[in-house]
Amino acid sequence: MTQYRLVIGNKAYSSWSLRPWLLMKEAGLAFDEIRIPLYQDGHAAKIRQHTPAGRVPVLHDGAVTVWDTLAICEYLAERHPEKNLWPASVAARAHARAVSAEMHAGFAALRSNLSMNVRRTFPGAGITPEVARDIARIEALWGDCLSRYGGPFLFGAFGIADAMYAPVATRFKTYAVALGTDAQRYAERLLALPSMRAWYADAAAETEVLPQFEERR
Repeated sequence: MTQYRLVIGNKAYSSWSLRPWLLMKEAGLAFDEIRIPLYQDGHAAKIRQHTPAGRVPVLHDGAVTVWDTLAICEYLAERHPEKNLWPASVAARAHARAVSAEMHAGFAALRSNLSMNVRRTFPGAGITPEVARDIARIEALWGDCLSRYGGPFLFGAFGIADAMYAPVATRFKTYAVALGTDAQRYAERLLALPSMRAWYADAAAETEVLPQFEERR
């Protein structure tokens, strides 16, 4: 029996589920996966069996239950300091936390208009002026981190900040967002991760189809 159990939603659609799942896979942390398809078959009641918050993801570690994506990532960083999920230096670590928190709390226009759907493509859909501003900010943020810390990921090695932005890379692919060279290469680097490819393969095998994530103008 593995130490951890991670409760997630549909791999095709659940961006918040992807973040800790990808982090744990890339860090080599074994876990049992509990997938609860969203918006059907009493999903809310099933999730509340794991957390009264009623949302995925949820991490179980024995008697400890952690909900909220960033809280899960923070917990794992504390439990496994040897994995270097945050950068080593105080300054870089503070920067990485700020970058991750900005993703966690911000970019509402992008998240609302460019819903995650890793099984489909909707080139050019949903790019409002507000979304374009979010995209420009993300490109600038990525560029600054890659330049400052030398890559190949935002703070050198893959870590929490990269996991937080991984669903953005899927959105840029789904909606064929035109990016500058450095941002495009970074997005492709995230999408090429073995764990990300596994997530896409699992999503392709899912049978649930949620219209609210399938119809785009």
